[in-house]
Amino acid sequence: MALRRALHFVFKVGDRTKTATFYRDVLGMKILRHEEFEEGCKATYNGPYDGKWSKTMVGFGPEDDHFVAELTYNYGVGEYRLGNDFLGLTLQSSQAVSNAKRLNWPLTQVEESLYMTEAPGGYLFYLIDKELPNCDPVQKVSLAVSDLQRSVHYWSALLGMKVIEKNEDKKIALMGFSDNQCKLELQDIGGAVHHGSAFGRIAFACPRDQLPDIEALMKKEKQKILTPLVRLDTPGKATVEVVILADPDGHEICFVGDEAFRQLSAVDPKGNDLLDEAMAADKSDEWFAKHNKQKASA
Repeated sequence: MALRRALHFVFKVGDRTKTATFYRDVLGMKILRHEEFEEGCKATYNGPYDGKWSKTMVGFGPEDDHFVAELTYNYGVGEYRLGNDFLGLTLQSSQAVSNAKRLNWPLTQVEESLYMTEAPGGYLFYLIDKELPNCDPVQKVSLAVSDLQRSVHYWSALLGMKVIEKNEDKKIALMGFSDNQCKLELQDIGGAVHHGSAFGRIAFACPRDQLPDIEALMKKEKQKILTPLVRLDTPGKATVEVVILADPDGHEICFVGDEAFRQLSAVDPKGNDLLDEAMAADKSDEWFAKHNKQKASA
């Protein structure tokens, strides 16, 4: 399945300003795109912030050949409850380690040349203290599973990933669609996987004509389909088609048609400024305080 590729992981964030500091100033990523969305009734419980949210794509380079993060910020939500589902994102950058030390961002040395840190919200990141590679620095996303054999079968036999490494003693499998992409690491935690309210989603691209086949196979194998194949219109941009699945442990998986997504995901040179403008204009904390309210804890 060399034509399939890893795209991004979705993180829900409660503090957009601190999150931007982490990704830009600590990790050294760039803002690739930023979009604001107005939804919901202006006259309901949270006033102007009901339904208002934003999406920011950050990474070391374009999504065409880099695995990136999608940061989803809901103006009315201050924090999310973590589960045990997301085990970390690993990237290689000695500069990120240096940045963290310079900014006094908490770092824990796990082993030689490997540090652990947290993004705002508690999401774990592992930093390999080596120079940035010529390819994408993001090496793998690690997810918890309750039955490694079952999950490996799902991701390989049904979704077409190849098993790159497997350690039966540590109950870990490293998988991917190709060697030069961000990998998926599955770690058997020996118990149930809980997603909390902070649950994310991992996204992949495939040729558009493979989407009906993916959906048909999942139906045949009686696997969970969260969103059947659908067209998503974005005003002024490419219309993409997606199907959203859930693996045996409930991890959300989005497959999107590659051809249209490459157009939709083009880097916006104004992305960084748009994010800064949105953060400067965000008075949600002041609004909630003025009305003696607290942002929701999802």
